[in-house]
Amino acid sequence: MEILLSLSFALLAGLLLTRLIKRWHLPAVTAYLVAGVLIGPNCLGLLGMKGIGFPTFGDVSQFSLICDVALGFIAFSIGNEFRLSSLKQTGKQATVVAIIQALAATLFVDVALLLMHLVLGEKLPVSTCIVLGAVATATAPAATMMVVNQYKAKGPLTNMLLPVVALDDAVGLVVFAVSFGVAKTMISGTFSLLSVILNPILEIIGSLTLGAVLGVLFSLVEKLFHSNSKRLSVAVTFVIMAAALSKVEIPLGSEIAIGFSPLLVCMMVGSVFCNVCDFSEEIMFKTDRWTAPLYVLFFVLSGAELDLRVFGELAVVGIGLVYIISRSAGKIAGAAFGSKLMKCDKNICKYLGITLLPQAGVALGMSVTVAAEMGEEGAIIRDIILFSVLIYELVGPILTKYALTKAGDIQPKPDERDMARVNAR
Repeated sequence: MEILLSLSFALLAGLLLTRLIKRWHLPAVTAYLVAGVLIGPNCLGLLGMKGIGFPTFGDVSQFSLICDVALGFIAFSIGNEFRLSSLKQTGKQATVVAIIQALAATLFVDVALLLMHLVLGEKLPVSTCIVLGAVATATAPAATMMVVNQYKAKGPLTNMLLPVVALDDAVGLVVFAVSFGVAKTMISGTFSLLSVILNPILEIIGSLTLGAVLGVLFSLVEKLFHSNSKRLSVAVTFVIMAAALSKVEIPLGSEIAIGFSPLLVCMMVGSVFCNVCDFSEEIMFKTDRWTAPLYVLFFVLSGAELDLRVFGELAVVGIGLVYIISRSAGKIAGAAFGSKLMKCDKNICKYLGITLLPQAGVALGMSVTVAAEMGEEGAIIRDIILFSVLIYELVGPILTKYALTKAGDIQPKPDERDMARVNAR
């Protein structure tokens, strides 16, 4: 009973808060995240009332299955942006821009933190700087997708944004694997070039292959059914299956293993399906409608996982602020440079970088890996990432909406008073 009550309370809290912040014209995803913080262990959860709020972070983590499934559907929706017809126009541009902006974020963060290292010394080790630079590549697709869907954003910037966000995950995996391998070498003194280079390549190839196979099977099975309800059920089945299979890890001996990225696998399922199946657009539309409550829960739970106690550590706050500023500068500058290099629309050059600032799931996953393998230093890195995620998740969706609006991809709704004046005339 308590589990179901907690879920219903979380869902209700997120929905009610959207009514409160509507007057400030903020994105709904911001309301969901704030609602999660308010009912989380650092606020309402302190009352210890089971079913109303989350008393501990363990209570939040027990719903990780919901978050895994929600991320799977988000990635599946992004796959819809990789239709061959649209890739002919933006595919090359998106690939180049994605690589440049990710590497620029890494470079800016590395330089800024290494300069801090010269001042702080071993309080901020070089290995920590390198790892944080790698984590800077990651962009959260979930918050971006929610803003795009809520405001029905359409236009050149949106068409470029979604493929770049998807490709960003693949670039981030490679950069993180290499940088993390170098950081571990600096700490332990041992270096395995094979695992550093091969593991991320195997993960990307394995994820795309698994997603492609599931996408083809999905298309074949979908054609066996004709009712909308059964086709929707098949879509839900394959996305959940993809999210589940992406948890598998296949050891190949020594330090080599084939892992899978849930985002890449589910994205590939959606990409293959939308290019193979004739009625894919209808299924994608119905899937998005079905997953609306799931996304609300995902963001409320994500907000509840944000630990406000990181604000109590001055070192974490200081390094975190430098990380946020340098990463933001790298994303914006890298996206602008890459867009100009590829001769993109002027609004893409000007606003794309702002839409790439949100950071959450992938970065948190990286921080968990670091905390598990780098001991005390890894715990500090995790706290810095938690601090930055807290800021980015609350501010990022607002900035994304601002950029899409300024670029003309979001058409502002006329104020009711303005409409009244028009009708009076």
